[in-house]
Amino acid sequence: MQYLFFFDGNEKRIAWEIRNNDSKKEQIREHVNVYLNKVTKDQSKIIALHVGLFWGIGRFIIKNNDEIIVMIDSKNLFKSLTKSTVITDKFIQTRIHFINQLIKQRELNIDYKLIESKDNHLSELI
Repeated sequence: MQYLFFFDGNEKRIAWEIRNNDSKKEQIREHVNVYLNKVTKDQSKIIALHVGLFWGIGRFIIKNNDEIIVMIDSKNLFKSLTKSTVITDKFIQTRIHFINQLIKQRELNIDYKLIESKDNHLSELI
């Protein structure tokens, strides 16, 4: 099955949405205390991607071999996730490692798509 995966984050909250032609699952969460007001915007976004992907698998929305189109509104994260730049932020580097493990374990087909921030509707919700 093919899904669109939107995500966003700020100093206080993270959000993600997993959608296909038949359904839309959306989650908004407060950061846990260890991250609350302590992470950058890009760090928060990568947390949202990691937690949202893990949540989607755990809720049996995302299954083995599914195709996920990840909608990214950060050029830095897009470059980091597509390996077109060296990641210098250790926090982001670690999260990308865990995301790649999930992708490999579930044999997911991932396509990263860079979008404009105005096209990420989750920004309005957090």
